Amino acid sequence: MSSGAPNLILIGLRASGKSTLGRLLSQRLGRDFIDLDDVVAQRMNAAGAGEAIARDGIDAFRDAETEALRSVLASSAQIVALGGGTPTAPGAAEVLRASEANIVYLRGTPETLRDRLSQADNADRPTLVGDDVISEVQTLFDQRDGLYRELATSVVHIDGVREESVLHALIALEKAGL
Repeated sequence: MSSGAPNLILIGLRASGKSTLGRLLSQRLGRDFIDLDDVVAQRMNAAGAGEAIARDGIDAFRDAETEALRSVLASSAQIVALGGGTPTAPGAAEVLRASEANIVYLRGTPETLRDRLSQADNADRPTLVGDDVISEVQTLFDQRDGLYRELATSVVHIDGVREESVLHALIALEKAGL
């Protein structure tokens, strides 16, 4: 692992594959993997992001998220999966803009994301806009898609694409330094 290589940051909505692909990518590239939700939960002494949000509230979670992001980005050559809302946390977008990281938006349509969520265990996923995690996808997509696109150095579309194909696209982007 080259210590000076930029971080590769994966952004996107829930069920876009950030954590799954990040783990696989780190194995293929021999780089450390960081799931920011896990870092934030640990800092907040919670079992997971859902517990931290339920116990301390979304504002405290978002503040902890920005601090965790700053801390994680102090190191390089990592694969970092952000929580879906991390770019919306106070100051987080500025931290991302100032980083030298390659930021990849794993972009799926609301239909694709709802389908993936309907097949997943969502017990630990808190609702963020008052609906259930599946019905709120469109609202979150509408709120975040523009920001994700603005922050991203690359966009990888995941609709109808097999996980292995997305992984190959990510490896190609990383090797190209995009």
